[in-house]
Amino acid sequence: MRSLITSVTAVLNLCGLLAASGCSAEPVALKAADADGCPAIFQHKMKKLHSSKVLDLCEVTQGQPVLLVNTASHCGFTGQFEDLEAIHEKYQDQGLVVIGVSSDSFNQEADDEAEAAGICFENFGVTFTMLSTVPVKGEEAHPLFQEVARQDVAPKWNFYKYLINREGRIVSSNSSMTIPDDKDIQALLNEGE
Repeated sequence: MRSLITSVTAVLNLCGLLAASGCSAEPVALKAADADGCPAIFQHKMKKLHSSKVLDLCEVTQGQPVLLVNTASHCGFTGQFEDLEAIHEKYQDQGLVVIGVSSDSFNQEADDEAEAAGICFENFGVTFTMLSTVPVKGEEAHPLFQEVARQDVAPKWNFYKYLINREGRIVSSNSSMTIPDDKDIQALLNEGE
């Protein structure tokens, strides 16, 4: 509690210094949810993989828990598409939304989006939502992954997985090496019920 009071005092002192120097000390508020209750993390429109269709992530997620993963079609972890599809099939009726986001941030995505889509949909039978290629790390990261990095950790490689609750908070993450287990997924689905 003492460290919280110290932190608040430091922020107030900084605000006073900024105001005295002529800088605006207006607080910056992060929008937690829009009028429909969609968490800020999902308030984005993103193109579906190998499609001209643009998806509203608020509509895709519909207030449900989410498994978010950054993918690449020429990565050694592409076999995880099968694991992710199995999770999607097992838990979609319980409300889990699986979203894959294609990325070339680690130079392992196909140069052609049609090829990337073929690997996902034809080679691995993916039926969960796959989004078009965007950067997922660094200053160029898509705002979705900027928020992921703010809340947890930016992907350090392809196939990082994030379990996100109904309020848009990341509750756990898995590296490229691991898949979320049933216990963690069940806890996510039961959270807030």
